[in-house]
Amino acid sequence: MPAPTLTTARLVLRQLREDDAAALFPVLSDPEVMIWWSSGPHTSPAETADYVKGNASEGQGYLCWAITAGDDVALGWVILIDGKPDVKEVGYILHRDQWGKGIVREAVARVIDYGFGELKLRRIFADTDPENPGSIGLLERLGFQREGRLRGEWETHIGVRDSLIYGLLRDEWAMEKTR
Repeated sequence: MPAPTLTTARLVLRQLREDDAAALFPVLSDPEVMIWWSSGPHTSPAETADYVKGNASEGQGYLCWAITAGDDVALGWVILIDGKPDVKEVGYILHRDQWGKGIVREAVARVIDYGFGELKLRRIFADTDPENPGSIGLLERLGFQREGRLRGEWETHIGVRDSLIYGLLRDEWAMEKTR
């Protein structure tokens, strides 16, 4: 099933497509963007094309939305990865020149709405590096609670890394939206 198109006041979130690779190469090849990613910066457009193709494929156990500002150019993406029944993991990436504008917060909040509202999820969680203040701040602003630290969880391009696990329950999201 492709990801359904979701909209916000400023954004259109649509199914990630293979032809988004050219727009996403500057994102996925940027060392500053990729520092906390599980893989290092991409070194070629072909590497990005293969990576995007895998994330754009249907039936892989996740929904992946390209974040666009209405002009259909992918600025990044938001992904919901299958977990246990009624539980999904959220992930996101955004072009560095779009940081600090509230775009990823707006996009992730819309995907959370979809997950709890349409998919009837009971829980959404995120996994982030303990030294990634941007992601930690985003998750906390969205109402996620830190649930634990997994030591030595990931072997990445910058070495073996711990993970912080953040979780959000449907009832907590409903309360967060009324604030």
